[in-house]
Amino acid sequence: MTKNFKKEEFNCKCGCDMPDDVYANITKVANQLQFLRDSLGKPIKINSGYRCPEHNLKIGGVTNSQHQFGKAADIVIKALPTNIVRQYIDDFISDGEMLQGGLGLYETFVHYDIRGKKARWDG
Repeated sequence: MTKNFKKEEFNCKCGCDMPDDVYANITKVANQLQFLRDSLGKPIKINSGYRCPEHNLKIGGVTNSQHQFGKAADIVIKALPTNIVRQYIDDFISDGEMLQGGLGLYETFVHYDIRGKKARWDG
């Protein structure tokens, strides 16, 4: 997919196949995260990428979760607090270097998605 990200990192945790249209979206997300990784010089762990509707429901994901469309990833950058990671992404979006979308701040990870419109929340 990119220099540092493999499709397997974004696969649904239930083991189902990723649809082609979802793969196209996940590739866009991976490219955004590659830019972030290159800019910060730090590896990024993908906690959650694509989620099929069944798995999303099972784990309590929201009904219209961007994960179901392959447009989202929950990430961790070791040794960087989540609020700092979110701020970096927000700054890159403001500068036009990353795609606009959703940013969710959680205690142990940051949600980033490419929905095309600004959305911000704390989990």
